[in-house]
Parts: sequence; C-alpha cells; structure tokens
Amino acid sequence: MKRSTLLRSSMMLALGSVMLVPTAFAASHTFRIGIGVALDSLDPAQQTTTTVMNVIDYDLQTLVTFNKEGKLEPQLATSWSTSDGGKVLTLNLRKGVTFQDGTPFNAKAVKFSLERLINGKVKVHIGAAYKPIESIDTPDPYTVKIHIKYPDPDLLPNLGATMAAIFSPASVKKHGNSYTNIVWPVGTGPYELVSRTKGSQIVFKRNDHYWGKKPYYNKVEFKIMPEANAREAGLLAGQLDMIMTPPVTDLESLAARGGISVLKAPDDRTVFMGINQKKKPFANKQVRQALNYAVNKKALIKNVLFDTVNPVNSPFADSLASHCKVGNYDYNPAKAKKLLSGAGVDPGKLDVTLASPTGRYLQDIQAAQAIAGDLRNIGLHVKVRTMDWPSYLSNVNSQADPFDMFLLGWAPIALDAPAQMDMFTKSNWPPNGLNGTFYSDPKVEALYSKAKRELDKGKRDKLYCEIQKKIWDDAPWIFLWSQTLILAYNNHIAGISYEPNEKFNTIYAHPK
Repeated sequence: MKRSTLLRSSMMLALGSVMLVPTAFAASHTFRIGIGVALDSLDPAQQTTTTVMNVIDYDLQTLVTFNKEGKLEPQLATSWSTSDGGKVLTLNLRKGVTFQDGTPFNAKAVKFSLERLINGKVKVHIGAAYKPIESIDTPDPYTVKIHIKYPDPDLLPNLGATMAAIFSPASVKKHGNSYTNIVWPVGTGPYELVSRTKGSQIVFKRNDHYWGKKPYYNKVEFKIMPEANAREAGLLAGQLDMIMTPPVTDLESLAARGGISVLKAPDDRTVFMGINQKKKPFANKQVRQALNYAVNKKALIKNVLFDTVNPVNSPFADSLASHCKVGNYDYNPAKAKKLLSGAGVDPGKLDVTLASPTGRYLQDIQAAQAIAGDLRNIGLHVKVRTMDWPSYLSNVNSQADPFDMFLLGWAPIALDAPAQMDMFTKSNWPPNGLNGTFYSDPKVEALYSKAKRELDKGKRDKLYCEIQKKIWDDAPWIFLWSQTLILAYNNHIAGISYEPNEKFNTIYAHPK
C-alpha cells in the first residue's frame, strides 16, 4: 500500500433502517472535530505535536505556509530573499493585517514572536531549527531581516512551522498569559479562541475582521476523545463532523456503508519505540539491536495496523529531504536471544516498563501491547503503561523518565532532515528537547555539524545517508512504521484537505 493512497467514499450511510443524513446539517454553523489527545500547551513555542499544531493553526499564522504538495507559499510574509552569502534572510510582510485584539501586525510583532524561540527564556521543545538565528532587525514596519550564523536552507521552511507562529505582543499581559507561557493565544488567523475546557474541548469563533478569505463556519469545536471507537460513534451519530484516526478495523466498512468519506493522506511521521539509554542494560547497542530483531513488525502492521502504514527502512521517513534507504531488522527471535546473551543479559531477569499513549497514533496502545508480547516471547518481563497525552509527554521528556521504552512518533513540519535530527542529538536531551532516548554518538554529531551547513544537495544527501546508516546500526529505537494521516468525515462537507506533514486543512470546510 502506498502512503500517498487517497481513498474517498461518499454514499449514504444506513444504520439499520435509519439513514444518517442530518437534516439540520446545512443550517449548522458549527464545525465539530474529534481528536484523540488533550492539548499539552496552546503556546506555539511550547507545544510538541502536530495535532495540537492543527488546533493552534485556526488561531495563529506563520510567515510562510505549506501547500498540499509540501511547497512553500506566502502567508504573513508576501515575499523573501537572501543576501550576504545566504546569511541574511529578508522577509517583506503583508500590510493591512491586524491581530484579533485590534493591534497591528508588523515587523515588531514578528521580532517579538521569533525572539522567544532563541533567547533562552522560553522552553521550546522543538526549537533546534531556530538556533542558527543570530539576531532579528526591523528596518521598517513591514520588513524583517533575520541574521543567520551560517547559510541555512532549512530556516525558511521552519518559519512555516507552528512554533514560529506570530501572536500579538500586547496579549502577553492579558488573558492569564506571560512572556514565558501563552495560555490564550491571540493571532491573525481566521478564528479566535472562545473557550477551553482542559481535557475535554476547545472552541473557536470566526474572526470577522480576518484579513483573508472568510471561512464558512461561525464556530469550530475540537472534542477530545482518546478512544477511536468513541470518535467513530460520535461521527456516525451526527455529533461530530470529522474525526482523526478512526478505528483502522472499520475503515473498509466506513467507506462501504456510505454517508462518510475516508481520507488517507501522505504523512512524514515515523513511529518508533524509544529505548531509554539511561536505563541498564539499554546503553549496550547489542541489547537495542536484539529488541529490534525480537519484534515481528510485518505481523504488527498486518494484524494490528491492518496494513494502513508502511514499515520504515531508515530513521527518516521516506518523504523527508535526504532520506536514504538503509535496510531492515528482520524478525529473528533466535538472533535476539543470542545478542542478549552476548551482551551478558539474562532476559528472564530483565523487567521492562513499556509505555504508550492512547489515542495519539493509529492503534497506539494496541501496538504497544503486541510489541510487549513479542518481547515476552524472548523472555523479558514487560509491563505496559498508558496515560493521558500531557502526562505521558511530561514523563517521556523528563530527565528522570520512568519508562524503559516508550512509543512515540516524530513528524518534521518542514519535511527536512535537520528537524528529524532533533531526536538524535545531545543538545535535545530532556529538558532541552524531546530526545527521550538520551541517544548521542560523536560520529553522528560530527556528520550532522557538516550536513546542516552543506549547501550542495548531493554532498548534503551523502552526509545524511551516512548518519542514517550509523543511527540504524546504533538502534536507539525499535524502528516501526511510517504513519498515514487518516480522517473520516460527513460527506455532506467539502473542503477537507491535508498537508504532507500530518496536518489536516479544514479551515475552509463548508457544506456541499
């Protein structure tokens, strides 16, 4: 199955003798979306996952954005150029834009928002892409000059990531906000925040003073529902208009029954089981390799994920720049046991705590339980834990991570190699970043230092290929699959689309 497969089905849905055709649909002015995880933060700089980014994107906007093909397009910046050998990036800003609080969008607001990413006062979990920024100048109200430590072709795409969203400087002193923690973002987007019930829902209303094309819906409600079956039930009952990640067991029946459209879109997320190298004996490479051989990934993808994803062949998803096909770890429990023995590990004496979220990724807790079963088959004692998304992230991203292994996914918004490297460098160990495996290798660090400064694409790709081979051999993860973005929605709605970085694009959704 290709990840670019796009499946649409639009027929009437029969529930027994009742047809699911909400008669009030055309008159409804609220678009209701079911998601699987609670929001860890509404601060664009501090959030950590694309589901939360999708929520924030209704409110805040970036200087540039991505289209369906992953190409850059203008948003709050209308044009850009480089000078001084690529060490100065100049952005020309859109005029006539105001924030939702009525204050003007201008170069000072851009400088204010972007400096939070680099000045060390705010915890930016996904901030490595902005470290090359040296300073930001504002020569006039609609021009921003970003001075870069070295020419960096990846900086501009990363200005399209939600971390770099622009918000009203005046709002920092209101709504319970502070400079170091934004709890109520005020942006330039087509919707503005109305209410948030933690762990339950978040509501936006249409910004009638929006500078661009006005969306159809007066309100957008995100409902937080960790269980995929509950989201599906809400969709079928007409209580939700769209859901993320419906039960993969039901995709064919959803598509066949009608009334619901199913969208399977390209995605750049790599899903893996991180191995905490601070925990003995996981600092030993042979042990980590053994864990990779112990997991039957083909059976996992077939029987738990129902062939909705593809096995990875590299630490990078194949949609990322500089992806290099490395190989695979075949299912070989005998080899796994031999490697453990060679490392001096008696699996019968090894107790492992394996953790997974519920509702964040396709079949996440189910996959974790299957992986635990494979590890038990080679003699390990495995306990599986799960919890709500904010608590889960808090544990994974702490220096005292209580888990030996943890299921996680990583999807670079800019579709670039450096963003993937956030998971493999020492500078991104918690609490400074999200590299919760605490993996670092001197050779990888040296190659990366060269690769991120190399402007020749051929040489750059070669360096990143060496990196991927080394990481694959070091096995800081149990390498699993590359995810697919799956949405299900009422087929009376048009305007449902996506970006290839695991974001859905529904701001201009409307009734057919």
